Amino acid sequence: MRNLIFVAFLEPVADGQVFLRTEWPLHITLVRFDAGRQDSADVTERIAGLADAPAAAALGAALTVGEDAAFGRNGSVPVNLIQPQPDLQALHGQLVAAVDALGGRILTPAHTLAGYRPHVSHHGDKRLHPGDAVVLDRVALVDMAPDGDHTIRRVLRLWSREGES
Repeated sequence: MRNLIFVAFLEPVADGQVFLRTEWPLHITLVRFDAGRQDSADVTERIAGLADAPAAAALGAALTVGEDAAFGRNGSVPVNLIQPQPDLQALHGQLVAAVDALGGRILTPAHTLAGYRPHVSHHGDKRLHPGDAVVLDRVALVDMAPDGDHTIRRVLRLWSREGES
């Protein structure tokens, strides 16, 4: 199965960048999905094509970091919520529609559309704080197990504001 995810990175990343599963740059998950057993290059191009316009339209959206919360089993994952923002919600909805059009399976359906709660997980000392202002500068499609290796992640496609990465 091809496990992919759309995210909004809040730290610099590059197209093709590989990082350890445990060393994600700070990000907002937009939608995580399984693309099935479709050809890797084909599915990447198809889903990226469907995401081009929504990603480009959302770039530059001003976001505000909200309160601390705890997600995951037994509240073991500390996060900061992102305050509701129409451009971010629209991007999420359009990417969900793109995954549906591709025939993908969303891995967390209860956390999509009306159940979507955008947040940024803390990574050790790396975290945001309530009231911080951030700009949606980078949207990416990431492979959660490139070449079957579940210990790393790879940025497959990056949309960013002109001149930034």
